[in-house]
Amino acid sequence: MVQVIEGNWPIVAGVVVLVLLVAWWLFSRATKAPARERRPDVLDEGAAPAQRNQALIDAAPAAAAAYAIPPAAGTLGGVAEVIAAAVQEETAAASLDERPADAPDLPADDLTRIKGLGPKLSTLLAGLGVTRFAQIAAWTDADLAAIDAKLGSFAGRPARDQWVEQARLLAAGDTAGYESRFGKL
Repeated sequence: MVQVIEGNWPIVAGVVVLVLLVAWWLFSRATKAPARERRPDVLDEGAAPAQRNQALIDAAPAAAAAYAIPPAAGTLGGVAEVIAAAVQEETAAASLDERPADAPDLPADDLTRIKGLGPKLSTLLAGLGVTRFAQIAAWTDADLAAIDAKLGSFAGRPARDQWVEQARLLAAGDTAGYESRFGKL
């Protein structure tokens, strides 16, 4: 055995060095703990600020009362009724109450064609009674503020993505105008 080692000493030395390098690498990785970043939390300040913050969240915002649209009499109620009335004035179409009882409801538009308005927002708007491009096209600044207050984490999207301008072009059927301004449908 000693003769085999003496004859192949460069190979044995290389294996020993390789084993030592692997052992050093494994032990050096195990001793280094990943650096953890500690971010402050609202609970670090104590219970009083947390309770104050929860009270602010639970309280109705005073600014929301300034943007509240009084509910109008009708089947849709609230913001949707006001929007429907504005659409009636701008498009000179008959109101929902003046249609014959046997007339079918207008089919909902695919609101997801508006850039920045995805399926979740489309569902949320449908829950608010907004299903047509003409309704969005008739929104005023006050309507935008009222709708914006009800969009939760999507607040600010209607103004930022220019929903009213997009809806006006789509409601008018101006595909070329839409595509020249907002890109391909």
